[in-house]
Amino acid sequence: MAIKFQYNKTSLQQLEKQLKIRVRALPTIKNKESALRIEVKKAKDEMARLEDMLKQKISGYDRMIALWGEFDFSLISVQDVELSVKKIAGVKTPVLNKVIFSTKPFSVFNNPKWYLDGIALVKEIAAIAIEKEVYARKMHLLDRARKKTTQKVNLFEKVQIPGYEDAIRKIKRFMEDEDNLSKSAQKIVKKRQMSQEVIS
Repeated sequence: MAIKFQYNKTSLQQLEKQLKIRVRALPTIKNKESALRIEVKKAKDEMARLEDMLKQKISGYDRMIALWGEFDFSLISVQDVELSVKKIAGVKTPVLNKVIFSTKPFSVFNNPKWYLDGIALVKEIAAIAIEKEVYARKMHLLDRARKKTTQKVNLFEKVQIPGYEDAIRKIKRFMEDEDNLSKSAQKIVKKRQMSQEVIS
């Protein structure tokens, strides 16, 4: 990224101001990046934990697979998922408050007595699966924000700050050269005037 500037004091002051802003903002952005990196890892770990828990719950009832064939899954459904928003390092992330299930009425006498346990199990498995999806969404949002923040850190560190420093250096050299030329010209003019005074 080429930084546009002019060889004058106004441009020098503007570049110095822009450089100061970026140098001051860089540590904050770096802190945000590391905080986001930690939060992404936490969300990933929690997602893996919930995935393991879900697999254990399901595999724990594999021996009852024949019974699940009798189970009426239309008795239970997810009515609502209550979410709230939590800001983590400036990123809005979802937080699962609760899962609301809807259970159709059924006869306890006309159905197997394990139906109540089956409904409780389906609720438990569904709640874990929903929570895992919420963490997956949270991880996605945090990771996207982390990538953008990393890009910004790299832009500041590797492009803008060195670019501004280089531009400031060029302007200062130009102004010093101009000043030196001006002083040299004044000396030459003075010498000419003195030599003409001596002649006359």
